[in-house]
Amino acid sequence: MIKTAATVVLWSDEHDGVLLVERSPQLRFFGGFHAFPGGVLEPGDGQGDAGLDACARRELLEETAIDLQGAALQPLGHFLTPPFAPVRFDARFFFARAPRGCEPRVDGSELVAGSFVKPHEVVQRWTHGEIRVAPPVLLLLEFLAQAGVDGLAARVREITKRYAEGELPRVRFSPGAILAPLRTPTLPPATTTNTYVVGHDRFVVIDPGTPEPTEQQRLFTLVRSLIAEGRAFDGVVLTHHHPDHVGAVAATCATFDVPLLAHARTHDRVEAPGTRRVVLDDGARIALGKAPDETPDFALVATATPGHAQGHLVFRDTRYGTLFAGDLVSTLSTIVIDPPEGHMATYWASLERAAALAPTLVYPAHGPPAIGGGVLKKTLAHRKEREAKLRDALARGLTAEDALLADVYADVDARLLPIAARSLRAGLEKLAEDGVAVERDTCWSPI
Repeated sequence: MIKTAATVVLWSDEHDGVLLVERSPQLRFFGGFHAFPGGVLEPGDGQGDAGLDACARRELLEETAIDLQGAALQPLGHFLTPPFAPVRFDARFFFARAPRGCEPRVDGSELVAGSFVKPHEVVQRWTHGEIRVAPPVLLLLEFLAQAGVDGLAARVREITKRYAEGELPRVRFSPGAILAPLRTPTLPPATTTNTYVVGHDRFVVIDPGTPEPTEQQRLFTLVRSLIAEGRAFDGVVLTHHHPDHVGAVAATCATFDVPLLAHARTHDRVEAPGTRRVVLDDGARIALGKAPDETPDFALVATATPGHAQGHLVFRDTRYGTLFAGDLVSTLSTIVIDPPEGHMATYWASLERAAALAPTLVYPAHGPPAIGGGVLKKTLAHRKEREAKLRDALARGLTAEDALLADVYADVDARLLPIAARSLRAGLEKLAEDGVAVERDTCWSPI
């Protein structure tokens, strides 16, 4: 689903700055991030360009009490949410100059703060990890800092044209990380796997999963542009071996003559003939040179998190505390635990281990990033709720796996039940290991 939205880049000559608002952490979309005022097009706004203009003015008035009646809105361009989110937005951006003497007032519910700020100061704070900024807003703030108000429109036209021609946007939720969702043969509801380009003066590519040549070329164009900027490409890093994470591994390593870094069990399962291989153990450190804020000794540290796959690793960066979680967690759906490779008790322990790393931001392989480690704890709590439902179903006399699946996973789309059946099996095997259930002649019962 794609929703149309309108956003106002409101410049104040009086403050020599742009209006930035802080979204409540409780909001589902960009909660806790700083953004420009704006919102979704409503039926009362009308249609076409006039409707978008009306939407932008209404949202600005509702959110900040600033009335632009009589002031002109200049269309800048639009940005489309990448295909990693359950709800996508086609956000239309407008530029306007603020009336003299106006000051924003926010209601403290959807927005918790709002003020006119100098773009270069916000970018600097973001680079130091002091503030969260929505990716398209960060891009426009950089344009304002580099080209000023007079150069903004031309910069936006240039970048949106390049995106329309297929260039991968540099989607950045935190410094030193570019999120690139690329099409892969993955499990629904996902259609893409997030590839990450991590580093600053030196960088690695995590989980180049797409097998599609066109998508691979989009990734390679991004990598070449970073190299042209003077950055060094040090290698491909894998969280694990599953097909939707490794489809471009051989092509990437061969094209750029870089090594493959992964757990030994992952190396055993990935075909990349002629590629130099580096084995990563628990605690391994991948040096990345300087961080975006010039902090030295920027690095990724590996943590072993088996359960979904035996060689699964996650990587936490040493400067900003972000965690690249692979398939340990998803913000789109539930991770499948598929025996015999998958092991539920081990997976639970891995979730606890990753949560103990206290990440500031969790980057999953599927879905948008999540602030803090709450998503890891929520995932573990969900698994424990499933186990409680499974134990209850067994206690009520359900014995066949088909009957248990229909009962315990009654809330799951019927099309996904064959996938859920594998996690059900993993849950039953955990109960057997815990000594609370037993399988006899393909039927299960509590002990």
